[in-house]
This record gives sequence, C-alpha cells and structure tokens, in this order.
Amino acid sequence: MEKVLIHYQNGVERLVEAGLPILALAEELCPDALAASLNGRVCDLTAPVAAGELRFYTFEDRVGRATYWHTASHVMAQAVQELFPGTKLGIGPAVEEGFYYDFDTPKPLSHYHLEKIEQRMAEIAARALPLVREEISHQEAVRLFTERDEPYKVELLQGIDAPRVSIYRQGDFVDLCTGPHLPNTSWVKAVKLQQVAGAYWRGDEKRPMLQRIYGIAFPTQEQLDEHLARLEEAAKRDHRRIGKEMGLFAFFPEAGLGLPFYLPNGTVVRQAIERFLIDEHRKRGYQVVWTPHIYKTEIWQRSGHREKGYGMFFTEVDGHEYGIKPMNCPGHILIYASQPRSYRDLPIRYFELGTVYRAEQAGVAQGLLRVRGFTQDDAHIFCTPEQLDEEIAGVIQFATDMLGVFGFRNHKFYLSTRPEQSLGDDEIWERATNALVQAMEKRGVPYEVDPGAGVFYGPKIDVHLQDAVGRYWQGPTIQVDFNLPERFDLTYIDSDNRPKRPVMVHRVVLAGFDRFFGLLIEHYAGHFPLWLAPVQVKVLPVSERAHEYAEKVQQALAEAGIRSQLDESSETVSYRVRASEMERVPLIVVVGPREAEKGTVTVRRCGKQQTLPLSEFLQATLEEIMSKRLGPEVEQ
Repeated sequence: MEKVLIHYQNGVERLVEAGLPILALAEELCPDALAASLNGRVCDLTAPVAAGELRFYTFEDRVGRATYWHTASHVMAQAVQELFPGTKLGIGPAVEEGFYYDFDTPKPLSHYHLEKIEQRMAEIAARALPLVREEISHQEAVRLFTERDEPYKVELLQGIDAPRVSIYRQGDFVDLCTGPHLPNTSWVKAVKLQQVAGAYWRGDEKRPMLQRIYGIAFPTQEQLDEHLARLEEAAKRDHRRIGKEMGLFAFFPEAGLGLPFYLPNGTVVRQAIERFLIDEHRKRGYQVVWTPHIYKTEIWQRSGHREKGYGMFFTEVDGHEYGIKPMNCPGHILIYASQPRSYRDLPIRYFELGTVYRAEQAGVAQGLLRVRGFTQDDAHIFCTPEQLDEEIAGVIQFATDMLGVFGFRNHKFYLSTRPEQSLGDDEIWERATNALVQAMEKRGVPYEVDPGAGVFYGPKIDVHLQDAVGRYWQGPTIQVDFNLPERFDLTYIDSDNRPKRPVMVHRVVLAGFDRFFGLLIEHYAGHFPLWLAPVQVKVLPVSERAHEYAEKVQQALAEAGIRSQLDESSETVSYRVRASEMERVPLIVVVGPREAEKGTVTVRRCGKQQTLPLSEFLQATLEEIMSKRLGPEVEQ
C-alpha cells in the first residue's frame, strides 16, 4: 500500500496510507476536529489524505465554527423541505454568529414554526446521514437542479464560470455547495432557531421575497445556554436602541438604505474620535490627505475594483462614467504617483478619514454594523521591500494601542490568504503572505489561518476584537499589496539610481468608522468614557436660590472646554438625577445654597457622590478627559 508523508501542526511528521480519510488521523491527532486543510486548501474530514501540510480546525477556530454552522444550515434546509413540501432553496451560509437559510415556501413561515423545525432537525441529526461531496459537470448540475425544481440553484449555476461544481448529499437532500461540512448529521448537537425574517433574493428589491430563518448551533447544550445568555445581555446593549435613546444617529428610508445620519450628540462623539485619530497618526509620521468621492471608471478598471465586483455605484457626468469610491486606495496611489519619488522619501504614509460607498445587499443592513455609506480610518504606506517588516510591525502595534484606548483588550489575529478571485501570480502572493507571517512570528503574535479570506489584491492580517459580552468582531486589517503598484506603474529611484517598485500596505487601525461606532455603543452599553460622552457634566440646582451659582458652575465648565448642560427645570432633584442617569451622563453635579456658600460642588457618579471644591473638580475632570481613561462607567 502506497504511503505519503504529511506534515502536521507543531512539526509532527507521519507516513500514512494514501487515500486514508483525514478523519482517521483526526481521531488520533485532534479528536475535536471539525474540518481540515491540506496544503492550505480547506476540506472535509472525509477527504482522502494526500502528501503535504495538514491542519485541523476545531470549534475554537473560525473555520471550524463556520463548518459546524454551515452543516447546521443544511440540516435546517432538509427539515424545512420535509415539513413543507414544495419549498425551494435559496442560499444558506454560515455567518459571524451562526447561520441562516433563505427559502421560497408554499406558505409564509413565522416564529411559531421554529420549534417544529428544530424538532425535525433533531430527528435528521439522529439519522446520522453522511454528508457526501460530489464533483459533477456544470451541465449535469443544471440538469439535476432543474429536475429537482430548484430555480434559485439553477440561477446560481448560471453565474458560475467553471466546468465542474461540487454538490453535497445527505439522504434525499441535495445542495449546491463548496463545503466543507461535518462528516454526518449526528455531529450537529444543540440547535436554537432564533427568528424568521424576509429577505429579497440576491438583495434585489425587484426580486422575490424569501423567508430567511436564522439559527445558531453548538457542540454542547451548555455552550448553547451560555450563548443565549450572552444574546440576552447583547439585546440590552443593542446600538440601534441606545442610539435612538441617546440621539446619536438615525436612518431615513426616504434618503436610501444603509446611509447613517449622525445627530448632534453622535457628531460630538464622532468628532472626538476623529480628532484623536488624526493626532495619533501625525505622531506616527502619517500625512493627512483628502480624496474625492468619485473618479472616472477607468481608475476603477485599472485598480481591479470594478473587475472584481466590489458592489460599486456608478453615475454619468459629461458623457463619462464615474464610479463612487468603494475604497480610498486609488486616490492615495494617484497622490503618490503625482511626482517622482526617491528611496530617501520612503516610507510615505497617507492617512484619510475617507467616506466610501458599497452596494451591500438590502437584507443584511444591521444599523451601523452593515451600511452602504461609511467612513474608514484608512491609510496606505508606500515603502521599500526592506522597510516592509518594520512597517507591518508598526501597524500591528498601532492597532493594538488604539484598541486598548477604547477598552478592547482581547484580540485574535488571523492570516487571511488568497481568495479565488484575485490579481497577480503565485510568486507575488507568496512574497506578500510570507511578509505578514514573518512579521507576526518574529514578534510572537499568535494567529490562525483563514483560508481564502484575503482581498483580491493581497493577503491580510485581520484582527478580531472581543467586546464586553464576549463576542468577536472584525476590526483592524493590514494588507500587503504588490499588485496595485504594478498595475499603476508606481516607482521610486533607489540608491543605485534605478527605478524600483514600492510595496503598498493598506490598513485600518479601528475598522470601518461607522461599524466601530456601533461596536463602541454596544461595548459601553451607551456609557461612554468621559472623553467621549456627548454630555460630560449635567448641572442641577436644588432650588431657585441656587440657580445663580449653578449658572456660574456651568460657565466655568464651558470656559474649560467641558461639555455640559444646565437643568433648571421644576422637577425634583431626585427625578432630574434619575433622568440624567438614564441619559448616561457620566458626571452629575448637584449644587445648593451650601455649595454656593463654600464654592464647592456635589458630584454623583455611578451611584456614589462626593463634595469637593469647584476648582478641584474642574482640574480632575480635565485630567481624566486628557488621559482618556475609561472610567468606572466602562470598568464596572
């Protein structure tokens, strides 16, 4: 029997029987494995072993979770088709927190049907149906799904330009899918279906409205119970509800889907973050630039954004087609190319709070977390190959420093590798990927590999940040790009007086600004640290006799640059204190005749209070604002 050599994680090498299912090795090397990768390509555990690099993924890994949830979506789809004959399948991916599947059902579904579907899913799991991957010709796939009366799958196939495609079977159920999946349905254990919603097919309001069922699944009931408890806490922190209560932002459907409007309180917070970001970038040698919102389409063709279907909006001006920018990089490239560059000029770091627009699908808008118009804390570094390692390291440090300021202390790093739709040759991608790997490993940064999750022009480091509820969110990204400098013919004159090609690093150190704003609201539950709070101090006189002194305190706060409001309403002090706490004002200052006589203020914060001289209060408040400490509202 032929043997093949495999290289497993942590330097383990094995000679194993060729064609042996990977699952047989997983039982010995990684009993909790849910999926694997061979030579960087993710696959099922039922796939045969081949020579090369082998890696396993568990539920603790992003790939493992996605595999688990994707299989759960298939089990759910089979349950729906069994319970509601005539149901046609849309799509059913794993998402950041669980999975969904879109259905065209004979009759509308509601939350009353979810328990029944869960029960049928448990029955299907008990059948232990193998999930069998098959590769068939494109023509055969069209014929198969036409015979099964699955028009949405046939339409998906029409958009696939490949001679062969993969399908998965589990019993009588068949789906068009690239995988990977769990070995059989019995691996899907604790399931909770959460809601039914409407979703237009392919996000197009002119297409049929489908029934979307969202769900979550875990290997144990205990894990599911913990997750549901976190969801309950997360619901209390929903940025959409808190944003409305605090007057931070709004959406106006008549203006368009996914286009946030920042209200006065939200603009205060936004500008405080923007000023901080600009100052921090300047300290680190970045030059602040601004670029237009639209360019001629030729720019987007040259950059590859149009070619790779970046969800762009287009318009026509003076007989020329223009694209509304989905990214800021071509603008920074044009600035770099506007004059000759020397190796002595590099690295050049351009920073922009640039607003971009992408045609996100209508069904995925989630407040500020998924929008069509958003601002990025975007920068592009142009450097020599010799400078690349230090530049990547500098961005990693910058990103972790920034996340720490906002209270995000736990992070996970991912190496996102080449996607199927990409530019450039293998050698360029290998160089870029190795640069990221070496920068992390040289500095002891632990990371996981996220196969195929890079951008079309280069691999990237993705940093996922953990919020107060324990959820992880996409945050900073660092991308190494050899392709766009080539496509735009960027050069610098090296020390040998010859033109050389610079390397380009794309990066954000927070995230999409609007997304980050939404995450901050939920992380803080609306209780912003003092330096970010829309109203930092509320001044409450106890009676009319104290109004004059309250106005004096308010004036002193204003002159010190502290954002404050004076509440002289006729309500009781206890009522006004409670109202201020509901508005999430960090510092509540109560003054009466006694404070007026002594020149003091009584300060309430997080249910505690103390009396101190006005001058001391002003100094302490300014010091906390300048230090950007998180404060007890966030730490408690």
